[in-house]
Amino acid sequence: MTGDTKRNVLGVGVDATDYARATEAVVDAARERRPLALTALAVHGVMTGVLDPAHNARLNAFDVVTPDGQPVRWALNLLHGAGLTDRVYGPELTLRVLARFADEGLPVYLYGSTEETLARLIPALERKFPALKIAGVEPSKFRAATPGEDAEIADRIRGSGARLVLVGLGCPRQEVFAYAMRPLLDMPLMAVGAAFDYHAGLLRNPPPWMQRAGLEWFWRLGLEPKRLWRRYVILNPAYLARLAAQKTGLWRATPPPPATERPATFDV
Repeated sequence: MTGDTKRNVLGVGVDATDYARATEAVVDAARERRPLALTALAVHGVMTGVLDPAHNARLNAFDVVTPDGQPVRWALNLLHGAGLTDRVYGPELTLRVLARFADEGLPVYLYGSTEETLARLIPALERKFPALKIAGVEPSKFRAATPGEDAEIADRIRGSGARLVLVGLGCPRQEVFAYAMRPLLDMPLMAVGAAFDYHAGLLRNPPPWMQRAGLEWFWRLGLEPKRLWRRYVILNPAYLARLAAQKTGLWRATPPPPATERPATFDV
């Protein structure tokens, strides 16, 4: 895998990193007006790459992929002796990054989710970070981009003066969006998953002991069983089986080279 902290987890390059280093990578890119794509992957995110080689190649082109879930952190420690003591959870990383951006006066752009969610998210973030500058807000269209629409979105983001884009489109749509838009923007893009819903107060975090034990999936399954049962009942055992196969050498889990071509179209 490329990069000093990249490690092979089921063929997906995940960074053996922590909150401080991930936050600094985003802030540095914003200061330097440099493109950067970051995502935080739990088991579901890793398995989207395992089951889709083209998407795996896109994930392996990301600058930073943090271990969002405890099972992904455990995999880094088991397979590579990473010695990580905590995961790098997307909603928590989002707050740490926004705190730094508020302190440094760097504006942010919120892309994705619904108008209703954003209407609750913005005042919640403003209460938490009074100095935060929100340069622009754009809900998802929940459809594929039309020809030239990606350039129009990039123009709006650049024109807003933003130095960071938080992308809340859900996995894997947000990763495809961040990968596709990275060449068009001189700033970091963070695919933040359910962070918009959590910080808007629409989802509740599980108790800390469940998070430490890697049982957040069980909590979310209880909240949204109809939507999430396939993700957890099918993908979690498949993840564990492939992890065991990689650890024992029964499966090489060869990572595909990082993707270099932008997708012809993607969801916006």
